[in-house]
Amino acid sequence: MADAGVASRRTAEVMISEGLVTVNGELIDALPAWVDPAKDKVQVDGRPLRKSEQHVYVMLHKPAGYVCTNSDPEGRRLATALVEHPTHARLYPVGRLDMDSSGLLLLTNDGELANRLTHPRYEVHKEYEVMVKGRLEPDDVARLEEGIFLPSGSEPGSRTRESHLKILRRDPTRTVLTMELREGRNRQIRRMLADLGHPVKSLRRIRMGPVRLRGLAIGAWRDLTHSELSQLRKEAFADAAAIHRRRERATKSTPSRKTART
Repeated sequence: MADAGVASRRTAEVMISEGLVTVNGELIDALPAWVDPAKDKVQVDGRPLRKSEQHVYVMLHKPAGYVCTNSDPEGRRLATALVEHPTHARLYPVGRLDMDSSGLLLLTNDGELANRLTHPRYEVHKEYEVMVKGRLEPDDVARLEEGIFLPSGSEPGSRTRESHLKILRRDPTRTVLTMELREGRNRQIRRMLADLGHPVKSLRRIRMGPVRLRGLAIGAWRDLTHSELSQLRKEAFADAAAIHRRRERATKSTPSRKTART
């Protein structure tokens, strides 16, 4: 009843004890009472109970060239159109990847979880694999990790939050690195690296919180596993103390400017 939006759990218990609920025509006036919402006919005060929406959680390996929206006036290809879920649920992207980027994109109809995963307040970190033009030097890494001032259109700009970088390989013409973000500004990574004179050649998101992109071909999708969803919820709905501990661990894992220069 609570999931269907009839009343709070406590109020629903009172309604049951007052004899206002029937299941398959049989009066239910005591708890616990077990029902299968998909099969049983539940009525509250003579009215059929509206079935609660089934939440769906999907991981998509988004290809470059697709936009993360449910409709596009410019007629560009939609990432959501790649997912034909058997429930026919209307799914929404959790956060965004720009059209030129690829990688992990979560889609769901669970608005509360989506908000927790994308709002900067809850600090669910995202990790990206990036290839840039030119050789990224230690000074560049230090500046990126400490944060770079970025303008914001007509609004006053601000410095990006600290982030963690790891160089995977580099040569005189290009550098491949991973970059963890603690916020999600529009085209943030591309703008930060362009500011240092290292334009992005390719960008792929490989992690959101505890969920990693593994074993999924470009353009393919699958439902999240029970374990992945459980871990994702644990991180998204962490209390203030847990978020603070997560922040401290991330700070300790980020080399200092002095270390990064060596």
